Order: sequence, then structure tokens, then C-alpha cells
Amino acid sequence: MHRLILITVGIFGLAALTACQKQSPVETETTTADLTQPSADEAVAPMPELPRLGKSPAWTLPRLDGSELHSSDLAGKVVVVDFWATWCPPCRAEIPGYIEMQDALRDEGVVILGISLDEGGTKVVESFAERFGINYELVMGDRAITDAFGGVRVIPTTFLIDRQGEVRHRKEGMMHREDYEPLVRSIL
Repeated sequence: MHRLILITVGIFGLAALTACQKQSPVETETTTADLTQPSADEAVAPMPELPRLGKSPAWTLPRLDGSELHSSDLAGKVVVVDFWATWCPPCRAEIPGYIEMQDALRDEGVVILGISLDEGGTKVVESFAERFGINYELVMGDRAITDAFGGVRVIPTTFLIDRQGEVRHRKEGMMHREDYEPLVRSIL
């Protein structure tokens, strides 16, 4: 009996690390590419071109300081749009990679944008950002912005947008920097 409980807890723990389920059941398609790492014996093939999944929506969202960020402010940039929350373990696990990626790719015109879905407001997110040293743009989101992106049923959900404003990739759940950064670099 004790073994069964441990196995059950382990399975649920693993599921929690993959993605945090949102409260609203919005159906979406996952377009995450198969990113298995090649073995040392396999030749590394060039990354295939990412598909064009449609135009990114236009939006205006409040920054933590109360000013507004418009999607048009990011025109001509490669934008990683990450829907997340401070209470979500896989969201939190991705943050160090996004911090590193923002430092590494800022000069190449890459912007990481965290859209917080926290219901506690800007104070919760601001405190969290300071504590974890988040160096990328943070804004507050709501149902209207998740709907504009076609629905977000789990967090993190991340969209990769090219310089022309086309969504090129969508992922649901966590991905490590070493797996995700090559996707970003493929559209630079």
C-alpha cells in the first residue's frame, strides 16, 4: 500500500512539472516540434524551417509600472511571448533560461515577453520579478489576451513570433533553454 501511494505521488509530481492546468478549459492545438536530442553518433541536421501559423494578434497590455506596452512597440523584433504565473512550478523552472536567453540574444533583436496570468495583481508579480532577477519585459494578461492568441489551456504556453509578426511556433508546457533557443535562433 505504501509503495502504491509513493508511485501515485510520483506520477502526479511529474505531471505538475510538465504544465500547470489553467482553470478555463479552452481547446487549442499544440504545434511543438519533436526536439529529441541526437546521440553523439548521429549527425546534427540543420533545423527545418518553422511553419507560419498565422499573424500575431494586436494587443495593448499594462506593464507592472502601470504604463502600457503595445504589440506595435515590438515591431521588427523576434518576440518570445510566454504566458505564465508566479505559482506555476514549470513556469518558474523556465525563468532562468529566459533570463539567460534575453542576455544572450538582446543585441540580435530578441525580446522575451512574460504575460503574467496571476490574479493577485502587479504587486505579486513585481515582488517575484525582483526576487528572481527577471530582466525581460513583464505585463499583466487576462482572458482577452489568451483568447486573442487562440486560447491558453495550460501554462506555460509560449509563442515565438518572427520579425514580420508571424507566429512561428507554439509550445505548451516547459522546455529547457538548450532545446528552445535553437528554435529562436532559427528565425533570426
